[in-house]
Amino acid sequence: MLKSLLLSSILLVSQSTKSDRTVDNFYNEGNFSNAFSPYAISPNFRELKHKLEGYGFVVNIAIPPDYQLTPQRQDFQRRRVRKPYGLLNASNKSIWINPIVFELGISQPVLIHETIHAAQFCQGKGNLQVLELDIEPIKQAQPFFKRYVNTYSQQIEREAYVVQTQTNSYELAVSLLDKYCQ
Repeated sequence: MLKSLLLSSILLVSQSTKSDRTVDNFYNEGNFSNAFSPYAISPNFRELKHKLEGYGFVVNIAIPPDYQLTPQRQDFQRRRVRKPYGLLNASNKSIWINPIVFELGISQPVLIHETIHAAQFCQGKGNLQVLELDIEPIKQAQPFFKRYVNTYSQQIEREAYVVQTQTNSYELAVSLLDKYCQ
């Protein structure tokens, strides 16, 4: 099943002649256009995407480019993903959202996660900086940020996973983006 999901998202990406695709182009090209489709783009996703763009970020719906990912622990027991679900490239304020997240039904949490990295980028004035949030992570999120070797990377990822897993994650992400990126 995973192979078919990956294949279909690769096919969706390969159908475009343009390598940098926005949510609106992706949506308007006929992908996920049925409002009753489980892959429909939520209004919150669209709104958050537009808010990020308003702060100068470019949101691309495409498989993230090859990028030097932060080293992870060798003893991490989960399968290593070849390409991440989302990626913030701080050097050019680009956010990449892997199309497979729509099929998996996790597009909004992934964009929220990257939004927190965008807020960290704004707080650090061009470098990712911990926001020092006073929120504890849920137990299920801990393996995702504790897999990073570097403790600084753990702190950065911890905040993104903490917000992503809150019941009010969308509202919290919007407020943090507004607070730090104005």
